[in-house]
Amino acid sequence: MTQTTARITRNGKHYEIIVNMENALKFRKGANVTANEFLEIDKVFNNAKSGMVASHTEVENAFGTSDIYQVAAEIVKKGEVLTTQDYRDEEREKRVKQVVDFLAKNAMDPQTGRPHTPERIKNALEQAHVNIKNMPVESQIKDIVEQLAKIMPIKISTKKVKIVIPAVHTGKAYGLMSEYKEEENWLGNGDLEVIVVVPAGSIIDFYDKLNSMTHGSALTEEIKD
Repeated sequence: MTQTTARITRNGKHYEIIVNMENALKFRKGANVTANEFLEIDKVFNNAKSGMVASHTEVENAFGTSDIYQVAAEIVKKGEVLTTQDYRDEEREKRVKQVVDFLAKNAMDPQTGRPHTPERIKNALEQAHVNIKNMPVESQIKDIVEQLAKIMPIKISTKKVKIVIPAVHTGKAYGLMSEYKEEENWLGNGDLEVIVVVPAGSIIDFYDKLNSMTHGSALTEEIKD
């Protein structure tokens, strides 16, 4: 368990607490962790290193309460949790692995039609100095591929599908469609007709999600180029 600082600035003043890094990050991500599980010292500091404790009045004015657990929860949720270099390196390795796995599954060399090996993809990511962000792979893969294309011939293999979603299910399914849609058309009866472009390696997972959201009532038709 690693002890670290969580901090926030309010009204020009700094407020810090000492927390268990792992539990604080779990709480920040929405896990079932309470403030008393991550708070290491029941005090709010202006400067934790020097031991400068914030006064009851300024904490009350800054957070609307002096309850240590409510204040701690707000600092961790809305402020910054300082992480160790080891933790940052580990998180980056996880993100790199996610990208490598995605590209090994969905990308190919357009000159040969063959997939790239994970090792080649990882080497190209390093050569191109690709900055992999802390967000879903699908949301940033276009930018990543553009950067990799300067190092190696690469193209995402995709499937184009026309889908008609019954009006009663459009609310649930629209978010999924937004990730991949190329065109959309709202029909007179409230149904949604969309054309999506989905990475070939993700198409089965996409259909599973679509069928779950629409109870299997969506009509799909693969479009051949």
